Amino acid sequence: MHIELPPDKRYYGIGEVAKAFDVNASLIRFWDNEFDILKPKKNAKGNRMFTPEDVKNLQLIYHLVKERGFTLEGARTHLKEGQKKTLDKFGIISKLENIKVQLTNIKNEL
Repeated sequence: MHIELPPDKRYYGIGEVAKAFDVNASLIRFWDNEFDILKPKKNAKGNRMFTPEDVKNLQLIYHLVKERGFTLEGARTHLKEGQKKTLDKFGIISKLENIKVQLTNIKNEL
């Protein structure tokens, strides 16, 4: 899944993240409570502020739950057991998807 967030920001609000993933903010809050891998900062008002690392972890969770059809418990177990391997594989897949998007854009410009 290719998401579009400004790369120069240090923190993203929950609305920005939810819009990038095309899901409700309540789902992002739910996943934050369910998965220990997510650790967004909270400001004085209690609003969640996601770092780029949190966004990568959300991409991984989204991939496991929405695209591959894992249950929440299955995704949690998968992340705990093979976190390093899963993150490496997902990183490679993500980079390849970005390359595909760039190549498609170049093709359309020709």
